Amino acid sequence: MAEKYDYYQTLGINKNATDEEIKSAYRKMAKKYHPDLYSTKPEAERKAAEEQFKKVNHAYDVLSDKQKRAAYDQYGDENGPMGGGFDPSGAGAQGFGDFDSFFGDFFSAFTGGGRRTTRNNGRIDGDDITINITIDFMEAVKGVQKDIPITRMEQCADCHGTGAKGGTAYKTCSRCGGMGRITTRQNTIFGQQVVQSVCPDCRGTGKIITDTCKNCGGKGAIKHSRVIHANIPAGIDNGQMMTFHNEGNCGKNGGQNGNLILIVNVRPHPLFKRKGYDVYFDVPISFVTAAIGGEIDVPTLDGITKYKVSEGTQTGTLCRLSGKGIKRVNSESRGDLYFTVQVQTPSGLSKQQKEMLNGFEKSLSPNQSPKQKKFAEFIRK
Repeated sequence: MAEKYDYYQTLGINKNATDEEIKSAYRKMAKKYHPDLYSTKPEAERKAAEEQFKKVNHAYDVLSDKQKRAAYDQYGDENGPMGGGFDPSGAGAQGFGDFDSFFGDFFSAFTGGGRRTTRNNGRIDGDDITINITIDFMEAVKGVQKDIPITRMEQCADCHGTGAKGGTAYKTCSRCGGMGRITTRQNTIFGQQVVQSVCPDCRGTGKIITDTCKNCGGKGAIKHSRVIHANIPAGIDNGQMMTFHNEGNCGKNGGQNGNLILIVNVRPHPLFKRKGYDVYFDVPISFVTAAIGGEIDVPTLDGITKYKVSEGTQTGTLCRLSGKGIKRVNSESRGDLYFTVQVQTPSGLSKQQKEMLNGFEKSLSPNQSPKQKKFAEFIRK
């Protein structure tokens, strides 16, 4: 019976991972266990990496296919509730006329395939580059362009990434005939298997360098400093990431470049607090304005605006300005702006002011302070 293993765990992701997260995890794990990196390692280590590389490829094959993933999530097997194995109805339809074909299908049910192979190319994708940048709160609100200096590995211009002088000082590998892979046959109790592996002489490139490029020392890549012009969109939030495809380190043997991943950190604002696309803050007002009402100045993301406070406004009242919040990324809609009224009690009163307030309080009826009246009635009981 084929070995069972957790596909999500193999790629280092959780079961809620998005398609992009699955792809990114696969690229990372495939680079880590690529046979080219182990061609000169001890046999035990090389075989272990090769087996893990197969698991990574199979896990990605299942999880990147919506139907297979759904079946795996529900039944623990991409083949559905019956699990793996050959299809009896299919074999019956063929009448077992092609024994080799049937036997290969039967063997696949237990080993994952009569012909075991790893991906037949020597290409290695470049590594991603991750950079943290910090921007101001209002830059995140309005959007901003930032020049991001990076240092990355780029393909050598002299040898075009081949590592050979002039890009031509190499010959075809005689061991693999330029294929980058070698094929061997193994006899098993189920029959003969064809196994492909990376050619140890050329390490999967299919070429043997005869004269090393002096510019890169045969590496095929050189470290360069660049400036990336990053347009950070309005509405981006603290901790969000931006991906610039193919702006990372160059690949090898025709592999694609890695990505530049920008992690955006936003400095806190002294007044505004962000929650999603809404903005919250406190506005202090005088107790006179709270009592009789009036217009106050309210700061917004777009400047100062007037707001009419109702008569008898209490401290802690939450007010809303619709559509005055933060712009949603890649959208014209905006969140809302909320401010909480904080009624300020004056201090340092003069004798005259105190007398005026005492006279004012005596002029009030209990019904004009309903909460105070209700509390007084409660404690008298």
